[in-house]
Amino acid sequence: MTDRAHARRRALARLELAGSAVCFGLMAVLARRLSRGPGGFTAGHLSVVRFAVGALVSLAVFRLRPALYRPSNYRLLVSRGLSGGLVVVLYFAALARIPAGEAGLLYNLFPVLATGMSFFAFGERPTVHLVVALLVATGGVALVLGEGALRVGVGWGEVAAVAAAVFAATSANVIRAMRGTDNAPTIFFWFCLAGLPVVLPFALDPWPALGPVWAVALAVALAAFAAQVLMTEAYGALSVSEAAVWLQLTPIAQYALALPLLGEKPGLPALAGTALAVAGVAYGTAWGSRRTAPVVAVAPPP
Repeated sequence: MTDRAHARRRALARLELAGSAVCFGLMAVLARRLSRGPGGFTAGHLSVVRFAVGALVSLAVFRLRPALYRPSNYRLLVSRGLSGGLVVVLYFAALARIPAGEAGLLYNLFPVLATGMSFFAFGERPTVHLVVALLVATGGVALVLGEGALRVGVGWGEVAAVAAAVFAATSANVIRAMRGTDNAPTIFFWFCLAGLPVVLPFALDPWPALGPVWAVALAVALAAFAAQVLMTEAYGALSVSEAAVWLQLTPIAQYALALPLLGEKPGLPALAGTALAVAGVAYGTAWGSRRTAPVVAVAPPP
């Protein structure tokens, strides 16, 4: 590949990551819209739809291209699905309780958390850059939660979003451990297959009647699938750290989409906190791990 062709491929990969961030943001905003009001989709309902549609689409892709399905490390594939199932149900639960932008911001702390976890999983020592990034991101989160004034109380929505970030960070390290044995389509399929039993117990409430809301639920699942495909394609041309930096556009996309679709208007302190936290997370993802042993700090979002 010539230098010019390589530059074009990298530019296309950045556009793919920007599109992935928009799709992830759209998924989150539509999920919050569906969860509003009585008789709507619960977090469990949306999780089941997400996994079921993802598994069916994956099977259709494998039918067209059988060589894509190459499972190898079944133990880690199942572990990825179980942790991913918890991520999805917790994230949708957060979206049902707090604004989409706030939920996305808290969840988007997972790249820095994944970098910290890698110290225990792989012996990778955190750097000064990671400490600085954590302080900056924490300050941004405080601004968003407090709208300019720190508050002691934290609701269940915030707790669910942070828990989702912790499990997403765990998933990131699991993916790193099996990257050499399994490809992205196979990992995504097992993410759906093993995650489905995890979320099924949370979907026992009466399901909504057939109607337009089901079209929106399908759009949630397809937006998530598109986000995953775009992100996976981009990783062929960009390093993990650069890709992770571009994926920090996700909470910004959620805030932008929440305005026309949900009517949520963040205040100036929340906007400043978002910018500060995104800058901190991006900085920590790009510089928080040592160059000799980079960490996969991106996991499939709910």
